[in-house]
Amino acid sequence: MTHQHSHSEHDGNLSRLRAAFIVTALFMLAEVAGGLFSGSLALLADAGHMLTDTAALLMALLAVQFARRKPNASHTFGWLRLTTLAAFVNAMALLVITVLIVWEAVRRFWQPQPVASGIMLGIAIAGLLANLLSFWLLHRGSGESNMNVRAAALHVLGDLLGSVGAIVAALIIMFTGWTPIDPILSIVVSALVLRSAWTLMRESLHELLEGAPASIDAEKLKRDLTLNIPEVRNVHHVHLWQVGEKPVVTLHVHVIPPYDHDALLQRIHHYLHQRYQIDHATVQMEYQACAGEDCGLTLGATSHAHHHHHHH
Repeated sequence: MTHQHSHSEHDGNLSRLRAAFIVTALFMLAEVAGGLFSGSLALLADAGHMLTDTAALLMALLAVQFARRKPNASHTFGWLRLTTLAAFVNAMALLVITVLIVWEAVRRFWQPQPVASGIMLGIAIAGLLANLLSFWLLHRGSGESNMNVRAAALHVLGDLLGSVGAIVAALIIMFTGWTPIDPILSIVVSALVLRSAWTLMRESLHELLEGAPASIDAEKLKRDLTLNIPEVRNVHHVHLWQVGEKPVVTLHVHVIPPYDHDALLQRIHHYLHQRYQIDHATVQMEYQACAGEDCGLTLGATSHAHHHHHHH
């Protein structure tokens, strides 16, 4: 196992994810059935939540599979982005389910429905155990950094709270017969779902729209390079984005002609790697000052900028 450490770790992740997926999928079906039998909306809300867990786990499973696929000529980054897209679709599904549950809960305030609290309690407890099992499986994995595994763990955690809520609701209905607690709790669960969905949507959409990674500030990167590498006079045309959580950057640097071109280039790469953990940088070095409208050079660029912008 030692000689192929990363691979066996990968497989461990995969089998854990798979196990968590199966547990969650089976329990989702149990909760749907239980919710329909007992007439409990809180259970259905939790089942809706579990459906998204199941989806999240499926995404994470696919992500691990796709990360194995080697990049090729038409997909030079491999398939890493597919998982981001999956996270986005998952977030959208969460939002739709939340709306449906809340809608039904509001209706139930006007027309209270009877709830079979015994069935509800049994299924809620079983659901709690299933969630604990899934959460434990996910947290032992080494994929905490992976957006999808993180999303899946978050879902399962939210789901844990949902199951606890359903247990509390079942007990209250058992002892007091006050059924409105059921739709109230289903709304609480939905609020939890909504929060995780919103975050997930924001993060995945940011990456899909080629947003810069949150940890890196492009302006600061420009300043840092200019200050820390003496030969660098100015940095422009900086493009910063991420693919499957790996930052990628392209930039132009205006430098004082160095004694050794390659050594300077290497220093710039090394700096980006050390300071910003950017492994993939494309650096274009220029000895002439950049003359164009978007160079960010205030001096001298403005007077003859209009001659150049046709060539872009």
